[in-house]
Amino acid sequence: MALKTHLVAFFAKAIDDPQIGTAHISLYLAIVSLWQQQGGKSPLLLFSKSIMKTAKIASSATYVRLIRALCEGGYLAYEPSFYKRIPSKIHVLPLDS
Repeated sequence: MALKTHLVAFFAKAIDDPQIGTAHISLYLAIVSLWQQQGGKSPLLLFSKSIMKTAKIASSATYVRLIRALCEGGYLAYEPSFYKRIPSKIHVLPLDS
């Protein structure tokens, strides 16, 4: 899916989702940006600290809360590694427009 089409579908879905706020949008856009840089291939292998810096999130607890809400909303699939030196896997899910 092209980036423009994907973002239009995301915002169309996020408008009607009361769980999604500005911090969720910031995190999602940071993840999608990296996903696009990797050619749209899933899964993304990411360390939480690097994506938190990009999304301007300071707290690990906030990151976990935001990523959980994005997963429950059907925007992402997340496989945490629980190990410092092993990156977590994030799948950007296709969004129906």
